[in-house]
Amino acid sequence: MTWIKTIPMDEDPAVRRAVEAERSFYPAEYAVPVFPTADNEGSQIVASHSLIPEALHHAFATFGVLMSAELPLTRRQHEMITTVVSVTNRCHY
Repeated sequence: MTWIKTIPMDEDPAVRRAVEAERSFYPAEYAVPVFPTADNEGSQIVASHSLIPEALHHAFATFGVLMSAELPLTRRQHEMITTVVSVTNRCHY
């Protein structure tokens, strides 16, 4: 398995700000990570971006905005699209 250095939120204020800011865009259903980090501060995929907090914020805030309930697609439709994309990309999560 690949190992990626991560920076915990309590060790870097910039990482904490980036994570908290990107979380504000996500639907409530996404509040609890499916695959949490060892310290339960977030998901492993988000933590893997902690070396560049600004990129972390922009990458995950973009996804949060695209999942907005104010858009014409339903949550079910969003999930179907992301599932098809993941299968197409042979991504397991």
